[in-house]
Amino acid sequence: MKESFHSIAQDIAALAPELSSIRHELHQIPEVGLHLPKTAARVRAEIDALGLEVHECESATGFMAVLRGGACTAAARRPIVLLRADMDALPVQEDTGLDWASTNGNMHACGHDLHTAGLIGAMRVLCARREELAGDVVFMFQSGEEGWHGAQHMINEGLLDAAGRTPDHAYGVHVWSSRYPAGYIGTRPGPMMASSDSMAITIHGHGGHGSAPHETRDPIPVAASIVTEAQVMVAREFNIFDPVVATCGQIHAGTIANVIPNTAFLEFTLRTLSSASRERLIRRLRELAEHTAAAHGMRAECKLVELYPVTMNDPDEYEFAADTISSVFPERWQLQETPMAAAEDFSQVLEKIPGVFIGVSAVNPGEDHTSLPFNHSPHARFRDDAIADAATILATLAYRRLSGSGTS
Repeated sequence: MKESFHSIAQDIAALAPELSSIRHELHQIPEVGLHLPKTAARVRAEIDALGLEVHECESATGFMAVLRGGACTAAARRPIVLLRADMDALPVQEDTGLDWASTNGNMHACGHDLHTAGLIGAMRVLCARREELAGDVVFMFQSGEEGWHGAQHMINEGLLDAAGRTPDHAYGVHVWSSRYPAGYIGTRPGPMMASSDSMAITIHGHGGHGSAPHETRDPIPVAASIVTEAQVMVAREFNIFDPVVATCGQIHAGTIANVIPNTAFLEFTLRTLSSASRERLIRRLRELAEHTAAAHGMRAECKLVELYPVTMNDPDEYEFAADTISSVFPERWQLQETPMAAAEDFSQVLEKIPGVFIGVSAVNPGEDHTSLPFNHSPHARFRDDAIADAATILATLAYRRLSGSGTS
């Protein structure tokens, strides 16, 4: 069966120039959020050219393209594999100097153009092997990963069941512009990326003249205390082996030195690696804000925005992926030693379907991966060769699950 895996890699290598061209097209038309008309048209043309069954998301740009395998199976029910790519970009002004750089004020600074081109490549080679697949493949192209709940829109519309029921396995890939050396492919069992939430806190005081603070209820010292005490709370109340992050990314109060304002505003980003710590951190930060304000005769108004849960790799799926990918890319598969504190909405898919999320370095050989700009930077650059890596990983995992060489 290794011969079949290598033939997939060879076919994708042959497609690599065309996949790179598609990536460059997408890179020049980056679109932000849930509605991506130009990107959708390009992706839909690829799906339609293969004659696949399509289920379209109504509330956001998104497609579930279904490939029905033609091989018979003795299993009680036909296995289904979901492969996913995100298509949206970021509101970042590109500064890479590439000949095919974006000029519209947005940028594929997180590599989603590579993810999309990679899934197109996997879709093509799997369609060519349709008669060898004793099961179905769902190709999930989604918008709005960058904080817009794009995956959740598709889940809410029941599109995970596009092939007739919820898939048995789910796989996704993410490229990295730095941190990992050239050639790296890897992930880890359990938490791979953190949860992400934000909490906005408004301290309601009573303003007045800066020369007479005793006649006011000054919200600024309360806000400062919350920022400081939040770090004490993290260090003293949470297990260092189940780490959390509570970062105050913005704080606003006042307009001039001699006026005490009525309110002060803070906003925290919260990151955790377990659902228990996530729930506790949210609860404790709210209590800290409310009680600190009350101790000073003021009121704290807390508004939580829940974003993404922990990206949790299923342990059995991790072992399957490690065994499969190391057979295709000998010596390139590595264990990701620690989770990443960034978040991903593929986590919402992995809450519903056991699967694994895999990282791929897009660093050029010879470059210092520790000093390059990371994803989301206007200077981030991603090597085209990572597209073929992503396509091969996704296609091989699905093929092994559905061709009789992997358990289902």
